[in-house]
Parts: sequence; structure tokens; C-alpha cells
Amino acid sequence: MSRHLIRAGVLAAFVVVPFYLEGFWLQAGLFAMSAAVGAIGLNLLTGATGQLSMGHAFFLAVGAYAYVYFAAEPTGSLGGLGLPTPLAAVLAVVLSGAAGGLFSPIAGRLKGAYLGIATLALIFLGQHLLFNAGPVTGGFNGRAVPPLELFGFVFSDAPELVVMDVPFGALERLWFLGGAVLLAAALFARGVLRGRPGRAMNTIRDHEIAAGVMGVPVARYRAGVFVLSSMYGGLAGVLLALVFQRTVPDYFGMLLSLDYLAMIVIGGLGSVGGAVIGAVFVSLLPQLLTRYGDALPLVAAPGSGDGVSPAEAARLLYGAAVVAVVLFLPGGLLGLLHSLRRRLPGLRLPLSANPTPSPETRS
Repeated sequence: MSRHLIRAGVLAAFVVVPFYLEGFWLQAGLFAMSAAVGAIGLNLLTGATGQLSMGHAFFLAVGAYAYVYFAAEPTGSLGGLGLPTPLAAVLAVVLSGAAGGLFSPIAGRLKGAYLGIATLALIFLGQHLLFNAGPVTGGFNGRAVPPLELFGFVFSDAPELVVMDVPFGALERLWFLGGAVLLAAALFARGVLRGRPGRAMNTIRDHEIAAGVMGVPVARYRAGVFVLSSMYGGLAGVLLALVFQRTVPDYFGMLLSLDYLAMIVIGGLGSVGGAVIGAVFVSLLPQLLTRYGDALPLVAAPGSGDGVSPAEAARLLYGAAVVAVVLFLPGGLLGLLHSLRRRLPGLRLPLSANPTPSPETRS
């Protein structure tokens, strides 16, 4: 009964939020949702299978720009296919998976730091393409993102929509779309981790030779998980583009990939709930520092030069959080919540996959 009450309360709070929060917080929440989708994919790859990837931002860029190109009408020097936006979103996710599939033979044979260095090359390749493939990406200025239209309902500020005397613009409409996408992505990943593929992935992570002896096709699983993680990244890129309403090449760089690594380490490796918690922490922290920087010591407005900018302060706190998690919380923030759950039996973590702990966690 307590589980059902908690879930009903969370659902009610989620539905009520757009009626009371201002646009700044709705946008911050949508950024957290898109980050959570991408972090779930990276956690399947790095946390559950043990494959280090530093090129996750590349697949977000593929998803975001592919959606824009497939959905936009050709105008002037910019190309586009003008496809229906739901089809464009699906094709963007598929194209991200195809990009991961092209890299999967390498991912199936490399591991550890070698795979991390190889995926790092994707960032430089992506940045070069984004800045120079002008007809597709718009170059330095990027491209405007066509709003998603689903069954005649447009996720934008027009046409005007008023619900209970509250105007529902693009952010309010995307709030429910983002929640549905995140829920579907989390449930699918939890099913993967709890099933036979999840056990095989954990075995590969813990002991590759033992996994091969037990009959697990290690190279095939590594390649397949890399493709699945790429598709999650593409889906996160599509959602991010819809929230931003403009794609900018500078955003999809090295710092974004490092942010995603921080998300899964801080939240907890190898679990869906850890990815969501880490994504919320990492994506909301800069927004909080930007909003309340005037009331915090040593934090100044961007460009003022009087102190540390909110973005720099956020990254310093990321680093401190990663160090604290590695030293004191091997299971991440989710592990801390599990400890509280053991002390409070009524506490239930709905998105936890209860994965087999990694060697780092057991130590």
C-alpha cells in the first residue's frame, strides 16, 4: 500500500508541476529528463558492461541534428527532407544506432582505456562535421528545431492552449512528453538489466574470461550494448533539441561527455535509478547556481569577472562529488538511498534494477 501511495504521489506531483512552476524551472526539469535518458544509455554501456566511453556527446549530436534535418523544410542554403516530425524522431534514433553500429566492431574488441581513447576520437570527428557540414548542420550558428507534431498536437507555443487558466506553451507541453519518454526508456533498460542480457553484461564486466567460458558471446554483447547506448544517446539528443529549440555545435563537445560520465559515477554505476539521480544532480546544479549565484559566496554572474562563474562552480562541485563518491560512497547516491531503505523498510526505489555490484563497488 505504501508503494502505491508513493507512486501516486509522485505522479500527482509530476502532473501538477507545470501549473505552478515558472518557465525557468520547467526548462531545467526538461534538461534533467533528457540528460537522464542519455545517462541510462551510458550506464548500460559503462556501468553494466564495463566499457568506458568518452564519446557519448557524439551520439546526442547525431540524434539532435538528424531530427532537424529530417523534419525541416529546405530553406536557402540549408537542406532538409520535410518528413513528419514523429517519423523524423524515430529515424534520428535509428541513425544514432547505425552510427554506433559502424563503431561497434571497434567497441567489441577494445576495452578499458583503449576504448575510451577510441571513443574520444568521435568527439573531434563530430565537432569537425558539425562546424563544416553547413547545409546539414548550419555551421557555427546551428539550426532552428522544428516543433514535434503528434496526432495533430503541436509541442510549441502556437497554437495557444489554456488549461485551467494556465497557458500551456512549448515547455508545459514538452514536460509531459519528456516524462513519458524517460519512463519508457527507464522501464526498457530495467527490463534489460533484470533479464538474461543484463546478467551476461554484468558477467562480462566482472570477469570477461569467465563469461566466455560460460558461453557468453563477449564481442557480440559488447557491440550490441554499444549500439543500444548510442540509440539512447540519440533519443536524448532529440529531446534536448526540442527543449533548446536550436542546435548549437559548441554544446556537443568534450565537456558534455564528461558531464555524462560524472552523472553515472555520482548516481551509481550499473543501475537505472543511479543514472536518473546522477543526471538530475549534474544537470540541475548549474541551473541552481545560475539562479541563486548572487546569494552564494565566490559565485558571480557569467562574464562579470568578480568570482567563479556558475558553470565553473558547478564543475568544481562535480569533481568534489566524484571524489566523495569514490572515497565514501562506492555505490553512488543510489547506494546511499539503499542504505536509507534498509533503515526505513517502507522506502521503495521504483527505478532501481538491483544490479550485481561491480568490483569497484564491492571493494
